[in-house]
Amino acid sequence: RPPRSTLFPYTTLFRSISMGTITVITSGKGGVGKSVFTAGLGYALAGRGRRVLLVDCDAGLRSLDYMLGIGEKLVFDLADLVKGSCRPADAVYESPVKGLYLLPAPLETEDVVSPRLMKPLIHAFAPYYDHIVIDCPAGFGRGFRAACAPAGRGIVVANTDPVCIRNSQKAGRLLREAGIQETRLVISRFSEKSFRRLNCFEDLDQVIDETGLQLLGIIPEDLSVVEAVVHGKPIVNAKNAPAAQAFGRVAARFEGENVPLLHFHN
Repeated sequence: RPPRSTLFPYTTLFRSISMGTITVITSGKGGVGKSVFTAGLGYALAGRGRRVLLVDCDAGLRSLDYMLGIGEKLVFDLADLVKGSCRPADAVYESPVKGLYLLPAPLETEDVVSPRLMKPLIHAFAPYYDHIVIDCPAGFGRGFRAACAPAGRGIVVANTDPVCIRNSQKAGRLLREAGIQETRLVISRFSEKSFRRLNCFEDLDQVIDETGLQLLGIIPEDLSVVEAVVHGKPIVNAKNAPAAQAFGRVAARFEGENVPLLHFHN
């Protein structure tokens, strides 16, 4: 078992950032809030004055366009770009939030882009953005490998149920095997009440240790996030909402700032 984590009073930062930093967001298991986290992180980074490109790699099940409120605008997507059916600029859409852009996933699952093509394609966008954040599909198949191919860093999003934690262990291992050595954990949709009621783990430190990953942050369960996703509105509109504040703190750590983790009674 790995050594005990340093959950309190702070969490682990990414070591450094540079122009065009490419990060893949994965979970292994579906339904943990990975795409919501990707959108929330994108909003928070754009709110810090960064130019951010979100890349949706969930072919056939794309959702980031709806979460960003731009679903009706889409004409071209990642598959069209690879096939040469459009220019790069035609497949990138600006969200209602200044500085936040989206490269949508293909509509059909058979249009998953190969890892061989994905790496140079995304690297070609890197000089034009401060951050590129790739939303990985659930599972560990071809879509996972394609999403990981361009990335230099990884974030594994997990809930606190045992099945999800087991999948997070595997996700971390596969990211390392893909050459991504700097990977962090985000616990999403966290409810202290539910965590205590389920009683699957002794405390949050045990959850973190079981994944074998270092913690980047915790996003609390927040109805305002659910409402925003349902209505296709910016997740961080409610500045005082707990999740919006948590996304802001994670974005700061994402860029190397030492921001303390809010205390959770453990």
